[in-house]
Amino acid sequence: MKTIRRLIYSEVLRAVGFVTLAFLALFFFFDLVDALGDVRDGAARGYTMGYALLVVLLQVPNHLYELMPIAVLIGTIFVMARLAASSEFTILRTSGLGPMRALGTLLLLGAAFVALTFVFGDYVAPAANRAAQTLQARFLGDITVGRTGAWLKDREPTRNYSVNVGALGSDGTLNHVRIYEFADATGRLLSTTKAEKGQIVDGGWQLQGVERRSFEQAGPQAPLKMQVTRQDQWQWPTDLALDTVAAALLSPDRMQTLDMFQYIRHLQANGQSAQRYEIEFWRKVFYPISCLVMMVLALPFAYLHFRAGNITGYVFIGVLVGISFFLLNNVFGHIGNLRDWSPWIAAASPGIIYSLLSLALFGWLVLRQ
Repeated sequence: MKTIRRLIYSEVLRAVGFVTLAFLALFFFFDLVDALGDVRDGAARGYTMGYALLVVLLQVPNHLYELMPIAVLIGTIFVMARLAASSEFTILRTSGLGPMRALGTLLLLGAAFVALTFVFGDYVAPAANRAAQTLQARFLGDITVGRTGAWLKDREPTRNYSVNVGALGSDGTLNHVRIYEFADATGRLLSTTKAEKGQIVDGGWQLQGVERRSFEQAGPQAPLKMQVTRQDQWQWPTDLALDTVAAALLSPDRMQTLDMFQYIRHLQANGQSAQRYEIEFWRKVFYPISCLVMMVLALPFAYLHFRAGNITGYVFIGVLVGISFFLLNNVFGHIGNLRDWSPWIAAASPGIIYSLLSLALFGWLVLRQ
């Protein structure tokens, strides 16, 4: 079995490595072409081609994380189909490589790909993405989301706060801050605060260029009075940390699993909907496991009988199967968010469906062959 594992593992690793490099080179070219526009727009502020190349290189880990399962599928299908076409797999079967041993051998290698995908997706890619966004923010503008920025909530025993941060600077500066204060019991608007900039310090946010509007009412029938005050600096006491603000401004699929979990807890504690982030959390948990699904999908190709000239056709079929898996994975995420499905069901359903189908096909081929 050691010789068989060495043969299969070396072939699969070479094939997967070649497919991964080909995909990464293609995406590197697309990203580089897209970065030329940023070089043109940021040339006056010192954004050179060297910085653009560095940003494109920092995007490679995220592409590797996204492409790993489909690269595993294509590479493994190619190896399994080639072994079947050259009758090598038939010889391995007569030498004692039974169906369960073959499945266990590939799953063991798939576990290594799972670990690699998890490390890149949870540690390398998020760190590289943050570095790329920080570098771009220095020359191309602050980190923001949409036209209105990010919305957050904070609670106190007697008051609620709705907070809007327009953008986040590369040095952690909060820009275009808006704070709306409400009474917890009645929901009445108590004050609004606008600040040009702010910094997160111990005990709260240190805001600059502040304009506060307080709304006071002496009694139920008394007229509402508004008082406007302007201050150069004002500190707002809050527990909202920089990581929470950054999480609200980042795309959920580019966050670390732990950061996403903490942000979900923050949303739930403040009565905000966390459905989208919960689905993305479970998708991030199950995504590395899709490498095992790809291995199971590729194994039945070793039990097919065809000529060597048909390998390209079967690899193309494998590519279509892999694309359909990822399309279904994305569709289930959106449908689960719209239909309010249980987050883990929306995230795990595509993997479960394809695993059952591939195991059924594998069992049928083993019995037929």
